[in-house]
Amino acid sequence: GTWLKRHHAFICLAIIWAYATFWATVPFAGVGSYAPEPFGTSCTLDWWLAQASVAGQAFILSILFFCLLFPTAVIVFSYVKIILKVKSSTKEVAHYDTRIQNSHILEMKLTKVAMLICAGFLIAWIPYAVVSVWSAFGQPDSVPIQFSVVPTLLAKSAAMYNPIIYQVIDCKFACCRSGGLKTLQKKSSLKKSRMYTISAHRDSTAMNETQLEV
Repeated sequence: GTWLKRHHAFICLAIIWAYATFWATVPFAGVGSYAPEPFGTSCTLDWWLAQASVAGQAFILSILFFCLLFPTAVIVFSYVKIILKVKSSTKEVAHYDTRIQNSHILEMKLTKVAMLICAGFLIAWIPYAVVSVWSAFGQPDSVPIQFSVVPTLLAKSAAMYNPIIYQVIDCKFACCRSGGLKTLQKKSSLKKSRMYTISAHRDSTAMNETQLEV
């Protein structure tokens, strides 16, 4: 396959930032608007526009699809493809080299990262999306203020989840890898000591035979 080079990563980041900037600045162009949260400490999209006009409903539904459902589908699809690719690659390599013993550790790491990132994204944004849809298409002031605080905090803290997940998984993987290296080192030292014992025994046997011949 084609390796992801450094400039490919920068292109992907530029596309992601352009996509996010577009949807963040759409309300400034007159399509939708921002409004204070019900508890008054931060701002959000004006979800109540859906009750005012058809254009407001179209804007809210577009935001839900392109900023929640579409990114979720991309995340799930990407990590599923990565896991399948890693599994197929390790099987191909193992077919030619049977000495590889740590490929399953990499597969487990990628699987855990994929599951945790998908779960973190959904936990952060699904409650906020539910409350937002409730506010947009329910009765005015039907969402209690105390019910809107926790989903908002989860959504606002979503940016810190991925670095924590990667750090925790990398630490566990490093510990497993260091433990595996220590085990291999012990096996190597035992093998060397056994070879030394065997060679010493052979030398002593040869010396005894020489003495008997003399």
